Amino acid sequence: MRVMVMVKASRASEAGVMPGEHLLSEMGRFNDELAKAGVLLAGEGLHPTSKGLRVRFSGKARTVIDGPFAETKELVAGFWLWQVRSMDEALEWARRCPNPHEDDGEIEIRPLFEAEDFGEAMTPELAAQEDRLRRQLEGRKA
Repeated sequence: MRVMVMVKASRASEAGVMPGEHLLSEMGRFNDELAKAGVLLAGEGLHPTSKGLRVRFSGKARTVIDGPFAETKELVAGFWLWQVRSMDEALEWARRCPNPHEDDGEIEIRPLFEAEDFGEAMTPELAAQEDRLRRQLEGRKA
């Protein structure tokens, strides 16, 4: 199963405070462990929301909202995509993760939908389209 592991933002990350060498080193070691175990699919840190945009949808209307965004505890500062056997395995890895912030931090783990999760709505044609797109994206990584 694939999971998205989200590093929640902190006041410091939203203020643009960059991690120090010690934290970068610890995270580098952790990412190496994930990669060697075949768990790590992707992972990146995100700039603060002051550099971001939101697009709000209301019917056919689109409204663009400039950052920064309120409610730091609801914001994401970075993410990983992991391939794991279960949520229990994802939790084991998360418990080994260095604290992503100098102060208190939080990580959220959520499973990604797979094609079979959509049941009959995922027609054979839609499944084939999804498969073609995945193969195309995989080809770009090479």
